[in-house]
Amino acid sequence: MNRTALIIHGGAGAREGIHSGKDDYARSLRKILPAAWDVLAEDGARAAVLQAVRLLEDDPLFNAGFGSRLQMDGIARMSAALMDGVAGRFSGVINVERVRHPIDVAAALGGERHRVLAGEHATRYAHSLGMQDFDPVTPHRMAEHQRRLAGDTGTVGAVAIDRQGRIWAATSTGGVGFEAPGRVSDSATVAGTYADAGVGVSCTGVGEDIVDHAAATRVAVRVADGMDLEAAIRRTLVEADRRRLEYGLIAVDGDGQARAGSSAGVTTIWAARDRTGQRDFMDGEG
Repeated sequence: MNRTALIIHGGAGAREGIHSGKDDYARSLRKILPAAWDVLAEDGARAAVLQAVRLLEDDPLFNAGFGSRLQMDGIARMSAALMDGVAGRFSGVINVERVRHPIDVAAALGGERHRVLAGEHATRYAHSLGMQDFDPVTPHRMAEHQRRLAGDTGTVGAVAIDRQGRIWAATSTGGVGFEAPGRVSDSATVAGTYADAGVGVSCTGVGEDIVDHAAATRVAVRVADGMDLEAAIRRTLVEADRRRLEYGLIAVDGDGQARAGSSAGVTTIWAARDRTGQRDFMDGEG
């Protein structure tokens, strides 16, 4: 059985900024999904999620990489994570500065003994690998900062399974905007990015809510206990609604199902292709 599947997300819709609308997100996701799908077919799940997230980081529409929001002191600090579901190996970078692709820093850390780095040490590590110094600040993000616009969401991500049944999950974020310098989001934690042999999950929304609910791992534990992926997502989000938590997520399971969902009041923008076909762009609950 061909279990190949890929799902990507571009964050939490209108919460990501006032510079764009639903149609803009749709055009970008429809362009990025097929490009990452081609990589999935040729090079597997790890290469596909990295390519998808790089393309999302390159698009200034999204709040990750180029186009990241600025923290209160006017500096863009970015975070990203990558997890190998087969090896159960997580790597991440927190509050890295002046790189184009934070996800590549997280990927490089996967081969290190210490696999999560933060702040200036993460930036020095990235530059030591030959990653060029890069200013991720765009005019629209600078304008938001000057208007002191503070948010509570901002993430991109990808999850895939390949023909060999390998699941990988990746997430990248530019933070929420005008937050306290050095704030740590959910993205570079297993609450926001998680994969094992049976499922991979990437989250978006209010980072503190995602951490409080251990959202990604909560879904994964339910799948491991025998629950269908769609049911696991639904039950997790029902619990989130009871606690008035605000987030969304995307996921792929070992059978090649790609699913997404959102708690009340959140719109998760995503695109997917799995054994049931391609869903080019959808918002709200999957």
